[in-house]
Amino acid sequence: MDLRLLDEAATADERDAVDSLLGTPESGWDGGTRQDSDLRYARGGHTARDRRDLLLPALHAVNDRVGWISRGALNHICRRLTVPPAEAYAVASFYAMFALHERPRRVVHLCTDIACAAAGSDGLRERLAARLGPPGTGSGDAPAAWHESPCLGMCERAPAALALQAGAPARFAVAAPATPGGLDALAEGGPGGRGADGDRPSPASAHPTTFDPGPPPGASPEPGPAAAVPDAGSPDHVLLRRIGRVDPLSLDDYRSAGGYAALREALRLGPAGVIREVTDSGLVGRGGAAFPTGRKWNATAQQPDAPHYLVCNADESEPGTFKDRVIMEGDPFSLVEAMTIAGYAIGARTGYLYIRGEYPRALLHLENAVSLARERGLLGPDVMGSGFSFDIEIRRGAGAYICGEETAIFGSIEGQRGEPRTKPPFPVEKGLFGKPTAVNNVETLVNVLPVLLMGGPAYAAVGTAGSTGPKLFCLSGAVRRPGLYELPFGATLGDLVEAAGGPHEGRSLRAVLLGGAAGTFVRPDELDIPLTFEGARAAGASLGSGVVLVLDDTADLPAILARVAAFFRDESCGQCVPCRVGTVRQEESLLRLRSGASPAAEVPLLREVGRAMRDASICGLGQTAWNAVESAIDRLGLYSADDPAAPDPAPGGTATPAPGDRAATEEAR
Repeated sequence: MDLRLLDEAATADERDAVDSLLGTPESGWDGGTRQDSDLRYARGGHTARDRRDLLLPALHAVNDRVGWISRGALNHICRRLTVPPAEAYAVASFYAMFALHERPRRVVHLCTDIACAAAGSDGLRERLAARLGPPGTGSGDAPAAWHESPCLGMCERAPAALALQAGAPARFAVAAPATPGGLDALAEGGPGGRGADGDRPSPASAHPTTFDPGPPPGASPEPGPAAAVPDAGSPDHVLLRRIGRVDPLSLDDYRSAGGYAALREALRLGPAGVIREVTDSGLVGRGGAAFPTGRKWNATAQQPDAPHYLVCNADESEPGTFKDRVIMEGDPFSLVEAMTIAGYAIGARTGYLYIRGEYPRALLHLENAVSLARERGLLGPDVMGSGFSFDIEIRRGAGAYICGEETAIFGSIEGQRGEPRTKPPFPVEKGLFGKPTAVNNVETLVNVLPVLLMGGPAYAAVGTAGSTGPKLFCLSGAVRRPGLYELPFGATLGDLVEAAGGPHEGRSLRAVLLGGAAGTFVRPDELDIPLTFEGARAAGASLGSGVVLVLDDTADLPAILARVAAFFRDESCGQCVPCRVGTVRQEESLLRLRSGASPAAEVPLLREVGRAMRDASICGLGQTAWNAVESAIDRLGLYSADDPAAPDPAPGGTATPAPGDRAATEEAR
């Protein structure tokens, strides 16, 4: 219970970081100098409480400036926003990227998730531990100069490491693929001050920090987004056609390559016409749920309550996923244009772009795109002279996979803990700030541009009847050319693996994980599975958001399953018992199996825990935490030789969509 504010005071640096975001405090009531009039009445209380949604940006401001959030800084933020300290602490401690104890200004995040582990991150982890000591384990732990991180979204260049250095401005650098020398440079040299793009100045930012990308001394510059696309420049590309061909920081380049033609067409069609084209196209959500986008937009547009909101879910945290990062880094104006079209269709005046905190370069490019679009009248009170008013606010996550769930993202933006909400009511009825809201992920939104330029029926002719249009697939692991591939729906899994050159010489396929940590394993003899939503379902697998992790005969499957279980245990928000307890029990059982426990005893327990999580968890995280483990046992035959209760390897049960766009199918009910 909060009886009083904390006694500790913020430092000058901490106050300046917060005040640069919130403005100069006007009185002692909101953190300023106490005046005589303050003793008579309080001013601005309701106004301050209405700014609760600035809590997450304020925490970022302090963490970026000094590297951690002290009690004094938390006290100052609470005064400025009239937030009880207990609530602010609950929010700050929810996110893995915030530190609540003093730590070095430079912190290295080494990815140890499944794609990077398969690429040798274990050796790098040992090297960092030898040089810098034990890793940190969370926001409340002792000071640490490095952390083991879940997926950093650079799986095509695994293993990956990200260095963040506090300051004004904060800086970052990337080592991917991370070599021992590059990792040493990240840990000791720190991110450099020059941008990877030369001396080009950073764009003006509405946020307290502009990240300045640059390689550390002795490290090579980070490759551009085109390096993530093995067939960049292919004439068959639709969504990736500008990647590597246009300057992602130039609005003129974007417009000369066809940019904003789709918005012009949208303004000609009108909101109802846009929704009709999107509906006719058959476009469905690309984050895993595959809910029809036109139906979602129409349901939001018809709500009588106002205002309406649009949320772009750019918090792609599913291990193995990096497609949204490539788009945001290589073609950011396309996302800004697509969000503007979506806002126009659903009657929204404000769109929130929620980007994961591990994507500083994408943040930089998006801030630049939003700023330039605003300057040119492509955002703001009169978009393209049409009288339509729409603007975009960028909000940065801070390391919480659960915030990719479509209702948890609302809590994060609103300044609450990122915990999923029960449904109904559904987001199209009561979403962000309790108002009608449409949530779409990055890939879903950028598909709207070709829909309007081609026309709905022409777009629907691409792919299959149940899965229309092109699809992006994030291919990583034991293949010769990992990266982001664009294929029309209908290609097979074997086609995709073949396009990537297949396994390395002398190696053979052991399994393929479809859909990431929340997905399913398939066997090498199942490569004829069509890469469509209906084809994957028919095969008892999950396409998810398009993650394809290839494992060869050197893969340690029990270790991979244990890492998947640890991921879900770490990322559970803890709100519901089936997920909070079940993810822990699942990991414990898998670790016992790795230590030699009898499958006859452990596998039935795993099944019982998995069913409980799937049936009773509030959101998709708990519902899918058992998918990969179940498929490894049932499809790959893992542990089956000693487990008389286990069935013969065969296609397993259907999987549930993973967090990401989880623009859930509940709206269809």
